[in-house]
Amino acid sequence: MKYNLCDINEINRLLRKHNFNFKKSLGQNFIVDNSVCPEIVRRSSIDKNTGVLEIGPGIGVLTCEIAKKAKKVLSVEVDASLIPVLHDTLSDYGNVSVVNTDVMKTDLEKLVKNELMGCENLIVCSNLPYNITSPVIMKLLEENPGFTAMTFMVQKEAGVRLCADVGSRDAGAVTCAVDYYSDANELFDVSRSCFYPQPKVDSEVIELKIREKPQYEIENTDFFFKLIRAAFTQRRKTAVNGINSAAGIEKSKITEAMESLNIPVNIRAEKFTMSDWVNFSNRLFEMTGAKYE
Repeated sequence: MKYNLCDINEINRLLRKHNFNFKKSLGQNFIVDNSVCPEIVRRSSIDKNTGVLEIGPGIGVLTCEIAKKAKKVLSVEVDASLIPVLHDTLSDYGNVSVVNTDVMKTDLEKLVKNELMGCENLIVCSNLPYNITSPVIMKLLEENPGFTAMTFMVQKEAGVRLCADVGSRDAGAVTCAVDYYSDANELFDVSRSCFYPQPKVDSEVIELKIREKPQYEIENTDFFFKLIRAAFTQRRKTAVNGINSAAGIEKSKITEAMESLNIPVNIRAEKFTMSDWVNFSNRLFEMTGAKYE
C-alpha cells in the first residue's frame, strides 16, 4: 500500500496533494483507527468468490481491506473531488472499480450486473455517510439485485434503531422494513475517536442477513409500508391519527380494522409488533378496496 491511510499527517498530505476539502454536507469522516476496517471485513461474509458493493469509500481505507479478501469491489462515491484520491490510494488493487455517481439516483441492478459480473456471492460493505443512512439502506433492501448480506458502519443511534425489535421503544418505520427483508444484528461499537475529522457521535457496525423469502404474508407491500411510514411520521400521535393525517385514510376505517383485530385504538406506532402490522395492513387493505394504495 502506498499510504498509511490511518495516519492523520499522511492523510493531510494526501488530501493537499489532490486539493481536497471536506464537505460537511456529505458527512465525510475518515476512519483512522487501523483495527476497525480489518475487523469489519473479518466479521462480514466476504471471501475470494465475493463481489462487494461499497458506498462512500472516502479515501479508501475500508476499500483496501475489502479488496484484499474479495474477488471484486465496486466503490460508489458521489464526491467527484475524491475520485483522483481513490485512484491514487487504490492503484495497487486491480480488483477495485470506482464509480462517481449518486447511489440514490443509480440503477443498482444495472450497475452491479456490469461491475460485479462473475461473482458467486454479492454483499454490501460500507461505512455509510450518516446523513443518508436510512434512505440508502431502504433503497438497497427494496431494489436488492442479489445481495445476501449487508454490513454497515452507522451512527450508534441509527444502528440501535435499525436492529431494534419491532414493538420496542427504539423501533421506527425503517426498523419494520429491515425486519421484513432481513435478520439484523449489532456487531461492535466504534468510538468517535476513530474518525478524522472526529464526529460528535459514536458509531457501530451492524449486519443485515437478507432473508431468502419474507417471513410474513402481506397482501400489498406498498400499502403495508405506506401505513407504517404514516404512523411513524409523528411518533407522539396515536397510530390512528398519524395514519389519518399522513395517509388520508378515514379514522372510522382505521379504528374498525384495529377493533376487529383487538388492537387498542389508542396505541402508538412504536407499540405495534410486526404481526400487528401485517394483520392490520392486510385487514385495512381488504376493507378499503385498495383505494389508498
